[in-house]
Amino acid sequence: MVTELATRAQAFGLIAEGVAAGLSAPWRLYLARGCRYLSLSVGDRDEWNAWRTHLGCPELSVRVYESGGEIRRSSVAEVVLDCCRISVELVEEVSTGDLDQLLVADPASVDPEER
Repeated sequence: MVTELATRAQAFGLIAEGVAAGLSAPWRLYLARGCRYLSLSVGDRDEWNAWRTHLGCPELSVRVYESGGEIRRSSVAEVVLDCCRISVELVEEVSTGDLDQLLVADPASVDPEER
């Protein structure tokens, strides 16, 4: 058994339900073989928030790092369903001119006048 979700089909069915409900399909979907882990990578913050809401994931971590001269922000939300850990990840490029964005969990929630 790949996950505690009954089958691989059930794990992928969970994602298909989200897409059928109108969510954008993740650009990367990874189901680990032999362990209980399903990972989704999405393209933007709206998709990330939609998948977090659909799966009931609280925000787990935000990490800022430099990669090839670019500053990136990685946001990861995670939930455990039927003993399977499911994570939704968003990696965004951010500029040094928008340092406020690096300091808040959800940049969309900051009033533009506070930036």
